[in-house]
Amino acid sequence: MRFIVTPTVVGLMTLVLLRVDFAAVFAYLRRPGLVLWLLAWLMVGAPLVAFAGVWLAEQVGFSGPLGAAFVIVATGCATTSAPAFARLVGLDAQISLVGSVLSTLIVPFTAPPLALGLLGIALPITVAGLSARLLLVVGLPLVVSLAVRRAFGEARLKPHAGAIDGAAVLLVVLYGVGVMDGILATAIARPGFVALATALGFLCNYGLNALTALAFAPFGQRIALASGLMSGNRNMALYLAVMPSDSEPDLLLFFALCQFPLFLSPFLLAPVYRRLVTPQRSP
Repeated sequence: MRFIVTPTVVGLMTLVLLRVDFAAVFAYLRRPGLVLWLLAWLMVGAPLVAFAGVWLAEQVGFSGPLGAAFVIVATGCATTSAPAFARLVGLDAQISLVGSVLSTLIVPFTAPPLALGLLGIALPITVAGLSARLLLVVGLPLVVSLAVRRAFGEARLKPHAGAIDGAAVLLVVLYGVGVMDGILATAIARPGFVALATALGFLCNYGLNALTALAFAPFGQRIALASGLMSGNRNMALYLAVMPSDSEPDLLLFFALCQFPLFLSPFLLAPVYRRLVTPQRSP
């Protein structure tokens, strides 16, 4: 079912763009300090923090291939579904769209040198290859969503907002089916290792989430929480798509297992966000 990953991502991004308030997106882009700090933290700061954590763990005797996988996950861009997930848990979808798109644009320039410099691992991510993928998963949905908005108008689309969000959830489920292909067989064969890797995936996701929310606290509650959700939910589908077939199997396995905390984050974190978030106008 791996073949359904890219089509579902394209469909998901199209639905997300149908629900995004572009005026709010442009308002964030007029705050370059916030946007630059967001990208610097997501793409450089978080990987360095993850590397420091792995290094400390190794000093007390914890080592293995999952440490490198932990750091590589932190080098990834925000997941394409970040705006949809933010909307599901009541956070700001607009800043999530800005972070998702811009971090995807710069990941070829940040992830390979960080992975090589920190871990000695060469990530096969090229600017040309990623640009072609971006044209498909961002450019095509943008064109389609703008065409739909123009054809039907905002007033006619607004009553169907719930249906659009519901369709986005279904596409996230289909995406998960494709990404998790083969995990059950591995879990049966290596239950202990899969359990450990899954636990580490939760630590990576929610640990980065909490640290990022603290780092962005000066920008306000809603931005801090949305940034944290973005930082935890990294786009491992991109790495799964570009990594060669002879890559370290445990590395690829960890990328797939990181989908568990990602898919469960709306269910697990929504009650937390409902308690923390206070009504506030978007910028």
